[in-house]
Amino acid sequence: MSEDLFKVTIDNITIDVPPGTTILQAARKIGGDVTPPAMCYYSKLKDSGGKCRTCLVEVSKGSEKDPRPMPKLVASCRTTVMDGMEVKNITSPKAMEARKGVVEFLLINHPLDCPICDQAGECDLQDLSYGHGNEGSRFEFQKRVFEKHDLGPYIQLHMTRCILCYRCVFVADQLTEKRQHGILDRGERAEIATYISKSLEHDFIGNVIDVCPVGALTDKTFRFKNRVWFTKPVDAHRDCDKCAGLVRLWLRGDEVFRVTVRRDEWGEVINTPEGKPAWICNECRFEKKKESDWIIEGPTHINRHSVIAQGHYEGLKMPNEFLPEVIGKKPRLFLNIHDVSEVNRPGIDLSLIEGPATSDDFENPKND
Repeated sequence: MSEDLFKVTIDNITIDVPPGTTILQAARKIGGDVTPPAMCYYSKLKDSGGKCRTCLVEVSKGSEKDPRPMPKLVASCRTTVMDGMEVKNITSPKAMEARKGVVEFLLINHPLDCPICDQAGECDLQDLSYGHGNEGSRFEFQKRVFEKHDLGPYIQLHMTRCILCYRCVFVADQLTEKRQHGILDRGERAEIATYISKSLEHDFIGNVIDVCPVGALTDKTFRFKNRVWFTKPVDAHRDCDKCAGLVRLWLRGDEVFRVTVRRDEWGEVINTPEGKPAWICNECRFEKKKESDWIIEGPTHINRHSVIAQGHYEGLKMPNEFLPEVIGKKPRLFLNIHDVSEVNRPGIDLSLIEGPATSDDFENPKND
């Protein structure tokens, strides 16, 4: 092992990582089920993490120098590794039980409106509740109700769905010159809102839609137009003087229903070839809704377990036709079955017509 690296073991899998790496980042290097879920952490946003508590893990050994276990579960997105640290995630009953409680807490005030929510099919909370939630809720009281806030011409806020992850606040802080929204009030009355009913109109403010892990912030230009699993995602780009222009188009036929950033396997925006986050501007997101505006690179790779992968046969290869190679020429099929079935017209040889047969090629008693 290099002197500059720390050895950390997560769920009995050992990996070497540089000092300053968090447990969550180390787990992402391993990948798979070892990686704790994260609803508030976003690697491209400074100071994110530590709010949702879904990434709690058990540290069974602090380090080689101090092997004592940590007395409580820790947030893996905020806890840095030490040399010799041993961590339990899915192998820890305590961590799994705590995560189950966190999910139940997040769902206490969350409305049961998945059938109408535009985030359905790509909602992190939906996936989290499926993997770690209960079948029912013990909450019997009225859920939170908020006044409606208009965030401008492009962004719709549903505060009842918000889990206060702060991601959209960090996006506005770090991508715009002057943030115009944030968390108002405290405790159970805390909510995302604009200051004095201002509109969010910065060129890059549309990225708050992409970082939202639930359906609290949605695209007004896409709302109620289509389900995400009925659209086909393709990677595309264009020359843009404001952003990198690297996007994901969601198509149905030739129609572009929406434009989003390209996401990596953790649901975060990808990096540009220069190593910077590939955030996109409002012009690319909301105004370039024609396929001719973009250079299509190819179908997006979608995890086969995702509902979005339904009907998308990316990389599907049809078997090669072997008969021409065997007989040395293209076979000709003789489909004149008129003498037997009296289906096709006597003067029509179905094997010689251009393209598929149509109604004009068959007998039609109504026209005779």
